[in-house]
Amino acid sequence: MPAIPNLAKDKLKAGELAIGFGMRQARTVDTVKIAKVCGFDWLFIDLEHNSMTVDTAADMCAAGLDAGITPLVRPSHHASFLMSRPLDSGAQGIVAPHVENVEEATMIRDQCLHPPLGKRSVGGLAPQLAYEAVGIEKQVGLVNDNILVVCMIESAGAVEQADAMAAVEGVDCLLIGTNDLCAEMGIPGQFGHEKVTAAYERVASACRNNGKHLGMGGIYDEDLASRYIGMGAQLILGGSDLGFLMAGAAARAKFLKGLR
Repeated sequence: MPAIPNLAKDKLKAGELAIGFGMRQARTVDTVKIAKVCGFDWLFIDLEHNSMTVDTAADMCAAGLDAGITPLVRPSHHASFLMSRPLDSGAQGIVAPHVENVEEATMIRDQCLHPPLGKRSVGGLAPQLAYEAVGIEKQVGLVNDNILVVCMIESAGAVEQADAMAAVEGVDCLLIGTNDLCAEMGIPGQFGHEKVTAAYERVASACRNNGKHLGMGGIYDEDLASRYIGMGAQLILGGSDLGFLMAGAAARAKFLKGLR
């Protein structure tokens, strides 16, 4: 049996956009189905900036596999267990924050992928394979092919190292965390600044040079999103449940108050 399809990875390989739904506030699996029905391709299960437990993240991953929306998890740090536990629970990829250099990118790869590509331990039957017993040799190959390894670029130093990081075998995508990048460069919130454009150009070039994919996070202005997608960004964080809730609630409250 082949692996449960990694929709986001398949879309990237086909040259298409893969649109992500950020999960910060959600704690119930119905949100997973809602994201799918609304047209999103992958879940950004964020364990860096919320208090969600690993158990809850595991529930979200299992629901994503069943619903046909790719579950990706962002851990709070680069520690091995913060990646292996979500992956053993069904995550189809890791979005590693604050990756600064080729050594860290290689470590992320090693912690996400089984040998011979990486060093991740084989934890038994894999949810990404619907728990089917296919033999260890076949399993590690199928699981490795199924995992999306994403390194976040969030500093000027990381931008300078982008080409070396993109060259690491097993790293699929460099995703610019634009909010933190701006803060690190001393231009917080200035997402259209020339330094940001230059960073996207450099990381996009690194991805093209190495056959990898460019990702974009933190850009919700439509004109700026169009600019950076036009420069090659494919793995797109489209927004988060918190932002969607606040925007929808604020618009509704404004409408109702305007009736009086």
